[in-house]
Amino acid sequence: MNVFTLNRARKTILMFLAMPLKTHLRLLQPIFHEGMKYWSCCKRKTSDFNTFLSQEGCTQGKHQWKRKDTHHITLIFFHILSNKKKSLFTQPKPTLIPDEPFSSLQQKISPSLEQALEKLKLTQENAQEIKEEDSDEIKIGTSCKNGGCSKTFSGPASDEETCLYHAGVPIFHEGMKYWSCCKRKTSDFNTFLSQEGCTQGKHQWKRKDTGKKVVPCRFDWHQTGSQVIISIYAKNSVPELSSVEGNSTVLKIHIIFEGEKEFEHQISLWGVIDASRSLVNMMATKIEVVLKKAEPMSWARLDLPPVAPPKGDKKEKDVDSEDECD
Repeated sequence: MNVFTLNRARKTILMFLAMPLKTHLRLLQPIFHEGMKYWSCCKRKTSDFNTFLSQEGCTQGKHQWKRKDTHHITLIFFHILSNKKKSLFTQPKPTLIPDEPFSSLQQKISPSLEQALEKLKLTQENAQEIKEEDSDEIKIGTSCKNGGCSKTFSGPASDEETCLYHAGVPIFHEGMKYWSCCKRKTSDFNTFLSQEGCTQGKHQWKRKDTGKKVVPCRFDWHQTGSQVIISIYAKNSVPELSSVEGNSTVLKIHIIFEGEKEFEHQISLWGVIDASRSLVNMMATKIEVVLKKAEPMSWARLDLPPVAPPKGDKKEKDVDSEDECD
C-alpha cells in the first residue's frame, strides 16, 4: 500500500468520526423525468444536476454506512409489471373451435335509416320507369364503357374498331393510382386517366347489368372494457338483405347498401366474443357491429395476424425451384 492510499484511508476515518449522529437524508428515490431532476419526497425540481446534488435533505435520521440491499425489491417490481403487461397486451391467441356453428347477430334499425330507405325506394321506382321508356338505340357520341377507353360511338364503323382497355379495376392506395391489371403506378390523376389500355377487345357501348356490385368499404374499430365496436361506413344499407354472423372467434359480414352495392368481409377475431349478446346497429350513414367480449380485457388488435410459413418449408421450396430451373 503506497503513501497516497494511506493518507486517503486516514482522511476517510477522520471524516467518519467527525460526523454527527444525526443527518439530513432522503427517504424516497431520485426521479429524472423530461429533463427535470428531483427527489420524490420533496419534489424540488431543477434542470441542473449540480444543484440537484447540493439540495439539503428534507428528513432527519441516523447515518447509514452500508447500502441497503434493494435488489430483490427491484426484481419483484419488474416481475409484477411484466405480468401486468402480459395480461393487457399479450393475451394468448384464442383457440379456434372446429365446426363451431355461426349465429346471426340481432339487428337494430334506426328511424333515420327507415326514412332514407323510403326515399331511395321512390327514387328507384322513378328511375325504373325512365329506363323502360329508353330505346336500345346507341346514340352518336356515346362513350365506350370499358375502363381506360376514351373512344366514342360515331356510327356502325365504330363496332369494327379494336378497343384498348383495362380489364382490371382502378386502385387508389397511399397517394398512388394504377390499374390492377398492368400496375403502372402514378401519383398524377390526369396521367392515370391517360394510360393506354393493356387489353384488346370490342367496344362496350352499354353498361352491363351485373346486378349487385361487390365493392370495398371503409371500416374501423374501437373498444371499451367490455365491448368491441366495428364501424362500417356503408350508407343506406338494406336490413332484409344484410346480415352479420359470428361465433366466438370468427365474424362474417355481408352488407347490401345503396341499392346495388355489396360488401363482404370475414374477420378472424383477436379475442373471444359472446355472439349471443352481440348486436348490429344499422343507421343511415353507417353500421355499428357491437361485439360483447367474453372477458373484460384489452385487445391489441381487431384481427389475428396472418400465420407466417415455417422457415424450413421456405428453404425446401427454394431448393425445389432451383432443381426445376436446372
